[in-house]
Amino acid sequence: MPHPIYLNLISLLGIFGLCAIAWLFSEDRRLKVFPWHAVISGIALQLILGALVFLFPLTRDALQAFSSLLDSVFTAADNGARFVFGSNIVPVPGKEPAVNLGYIFAFRALPTVIFFSGLMALLYNIGVIQVITDVFAKIFYKSMRLSGAEALSGAANIFVGIEAAIVVKPYLPKMTRSELCAILACCFGTAASSTLAIYVSFLKPVFPNILGHLVSASIMAIPACFVLSKILVPETEVPLTAGGIPHEEKAEKKQKEFSGAEIGSSALGEDDRELKQDTVAGEPIERVSPLDAAIVGALDGVRMAISIAAVLILILGLVSLVNQFFGWLAGLPSPIGDLFGVVTLANIQGFLFYPLTILTGVPFDESWTASVIIGRRLLETAIPPYQALAEAAKLGQVSDRTVLIVSYALSGFAHLASVGIFVGGTIALIPSRRKDISELGWKALFAGTLATIMIACVAGVFDTGNPSILGLNKAPEPELTAPAPVPASPTPALEASPSPPPAPKVPAPAAPAPRTRTR
Repeated sequence: MPHPIYLNLISLLGIFGLCAIAWLFSEDRRLKVFPWHAVISGIALQLILGALVFLFPLTRDALQAFSSLLDSVFTAADNGARFVFGSNIVPVPGKEPAVNLGYIFAFRALPTVIFFSGLMALLYNIGVIQVITDVFAKIFYKSMRLSGAEALSGAANIFVGIEAAIVVKPYLPKMTRSELCAILACCFGTAASSTLAIYVSFLKPVFPNILGHLVSASIMAIPACFVLSKILVPETEVPLTAGGIPHEEKAEKKQKEFSGAEIGSSALGEDDRELKQDTVAGEPIERVSPLDAAIVGALDGVRMAISIAAVLILILGLVSLVNQFFGWLAGLPSPIGDLFGVVTLANIQGFLFYPLTILTGVPFDESWTASVIIGRRLLETAIPPYQALAEAAKLGQVSDRTVLIVSYALSGFAHLASVGIFVGGTIALIPSRRKDISELGWKALFAGTLATIMIACVAGVFDTGNPSILGLNKAPEPELTAPAPVPASPTPALEASPSPPPAPKVPAPAAPAPRTRTR
């Protein structure tokens, strides 16, 4: 059933409300330096992309086909993981394992990160990624009047994280503060392709089209990051690459003319060995074979997977420690005990993000649940919130609209754990700009956070309540709703509960849950 139209209007107004919030925290609130062109064109780009994804059946069908195509990548990753860990840990699809160990995050999600990292390195080596990146860089550069370097780096962020800064490394030392903030904001506001597999593994049962929407979210987040970062740190200087987009150049070494004076060790050495060399802004880049690139990318994926596991262990452990402290306070006599009976770290984060959540246009009766899930990302990274969103959807606690909007809002690296990664990584590339990067890191995190909320607003604008947006049009509704007429009878409830796995925890409310998701 379609939702009230005023929710779409709230989402539309929320886009401009986020711009107003960014302006209130801007370094320079003078209207003469306000980036009018970047803001108008950036919002227009997001709305155009949103309309293509949500309103046009042809585009939606293409998105579903793309999701199906990428599913084969996950199948390939599972095949590799199954060979290493066995079919009990990574079961064969459609076949019950001999010993069902359930979903083990370290063995199911993290191997996909390794495979994706190697695959992306392979595609970059053979030039596929550069073609796509150049297309989007030209769109961002011409439509938003950005500098060439920040447009190129932003486009690269669709596929990678901090590695996008390496694409424009030769230009980093002389970049303006506004450019540096924009590049960092794009790192915070988007998710690397290698981590999408983790999010998909949680939401696929309740949001079959999640992978395609996460890709579209990564694309829409780039103009959103530019809009908000340019408001927070307006451009007041002339960027070095204002005249165009820097490109990788292939320079051919010319054979020297052999003369009696030149025939020597140097003439018979490197000049005869290598005729081609890739350069960026004159800096040589080492060429490796596609297989070498894939192997190096997979090894980088191993380091990334270990880093993800380490950060989750640390962050979730610290969150548990704080919540245990709050639990101890809740056991104290009134009024302190009464106060901390409701004060938890998740609720505090939910309270902080509640105004932003309202701007996205989620239904009001689900706004607090959505706000707590979105707020948890700040400290816990996006992985536990995506898992919580999937559980809430399975239990019928949130509608399709909320699942869609929150999925977009969580699709980024806008959390505290990433500050050290992105700020530290950028400082390592340009130590001479340490002071500027350290100051801009927090502003970029704020811009990236607002950007993820902005693309959630765009999703809210174009959500029509059609289940096909989530990919639920093929769901067997008659079978799922058949037990509904006799919910009070204990026997049918027990017979229906084995169908959805989460239902046995709460047998009685399990039956209405599917109807709530498919409105």
